[in-house]
Amino acid sequence: MDEQKAAAVIGNALYRADADFVKLNSGFSIGGVAPVGHRVPPIVILDHHLRNLDTIWAAAGTPNSVFCLTPEQLVDLTGGSFEEISE
Repeated sequence: MDEQKAAAVIGNALYRADADFVKLNSGFSIGGVAPVGHRVPPIVILDHHLRNLDTIWAAAGTPNSVFCLTPEQLVDLTGGSFEEISE
């Protein structure tokens, strides 16, 4: 991910979240952060190249669980958008 491109998309600087911030705001531990069900709804942006994939895998709430969906389903579930954010 190109941090400058992503920051331009959301209109704010990006900062790396530590484990405490992630747990407090998402309700999940790092390694199992699901794309939905957050305590504080996140801004969701997906690299536009994901559109080229038939299926993707996302964390399902624990470090040992994942689920399969299409990129379009992920956008629908999260309210996210496809953006040009790759390097």
